[in-house]
Amino acid sequence: MLLHLFPDWYRDKIRPLSLLFYNIFLLLYKLGIRIAARWNNKAALWLRGRNDIYKNLQSATAGEKTIWMHCASLGEFEQGRPVIEKIKYQIPESTIILTFFSPSGFEVRKNYPGASQISYLPMDSGKNAKKFLDTIRPSLVIFVKYDYWYYYLNECRKRKIPLLMISAVFRKDQPFFKWYGSLHRKMLNCFTHFFVQDEVSKKLLFTLKLTNVTLAGDTRFDRVAEIAEKNEPVPLVEKFCGSSQVLVAGSTWTADEKIIETAVKDMNRLKVIIAPHEIHREHLEQIKLLLPDSVFYSQLAIHDPQLANHRFLIIDNIGMLSRLYYYATVTYVGGGFDKGIHNTLEAAVYGKPVIFGPRYKKFREAHELIAKKAGFVIHNSDELKNGLINLLSNTDNCYSAAVSGAGKYSKENKGATEKIIRYIQENRLLTS
Repeated sequence: MLLHLFPDWYRDKIRPLSLLFYNIFLLLYKLGIRIAARWNNKAALWLRGRNDIYKNLQSATAGEKTIWMHCASLGEFEQGRPVIEKIKYQIPESTIILTFFSPSGFEVRKNYPGASQISYLPMDSGKNAKKFLDTIRPSLVIFVKYDYWYYYLNECRKRKIPLLMISAVFRKDQPFFKWYGSLHRKMLNCFTHFFVQDEVSKKLLFTLKLTNVTLAGDTRFDRVAEIAEKNEPVPLVEKFCGSSQVLVAGSTWTADEKIIETAVKDMNRLKVIIAPHEIHREHLEQIKLLLPDSVFYSQLAIHDPQLANHRFLIIDNIGMLSRLYYYATVTYVGGGFDKGIHNTLEAAVYGKPVIFGPRYKKFREAHELIAKKAGFVIHNSDELKNGLINLLSNTDNCYSAAVSGAGKYSKENKGATEKIIRYIQENRLLTS
């Protein structure tokens, strides 16, 4: 921390300069999206989705119990969802406005029934922030995990709207804690309260003299626990698995799929279910070519006598993965050979060993699963094969230990949602 070396007069000069750079970033981002939209479908969705936002929002009934929750993408939505549903349960007449920045979240959850209105977030600017808040008139704003947008946050502060950050994680390499992060620190000062996932995050905020912090944990534990408790069966998958040992590989990318194919090639008794992160036709066909003895879920029929004879099942839909892990003997979570691993908690909550690639450093739950001997890191197909053999044969009781560790870890970390709701109630942020 070098912030104390800079006198107040110098820090005051940094702020306008930081805001200038921030506006340049916003301008370049919009320009980049417009260029990329010519060939990139995700960028095109990002642009099209921001048409007629205000017209659509005006159809939602805003009032004194309007809550705006913002999520960057799908993963953050899963963290915010337990809070939305708890508020809606306690205050049925409340209006929930849910926004996404990324198409990955909006396109999957645009029909989510728990919100009154679901929208893309207009690009950050002073004008958009004022217009957006004038339109929805929220009495409470909740941001999930991250996605800091200066003008929106500052406008909430100016209007004295309670602003919460939930399931937040902070690291010392973030701009908030650097000498050049004056604008980022100003964003933090807009929040009424922070609910952080771990003690490290709490201590980092304390270094900035931010004490409006509660160590609550990760709301995803509550979400995955709810899914596991409901245990909605998937009959076709159940019949496909039969009595075989099963590897369920979720949120996979091409690199994951190639490693899996090589690792299980000679493990003929092991069945494999692959639920890729992207299900566009080209990617699905690539997996099909990689795994000739495979079938798409959409092609299955419950009365197909050959159903149990297939070895590989490719899930060609979205929304089923969290239920598939129930059928696993061992799970594999993708992304560890790409930008970073996906949601390991969806697998761990069922008390299943979780295998993932080397890009897991930023994910607290991965470190904690490893410490519980329920998470296993692999770097190549040989390590995956050896790991599967050891687990499936329960060498040195490693499978039993992993099952116990994963289950205990999931149970110990529930309760973040209740802490957030209690704060909202005790501080009367919403009138009931």
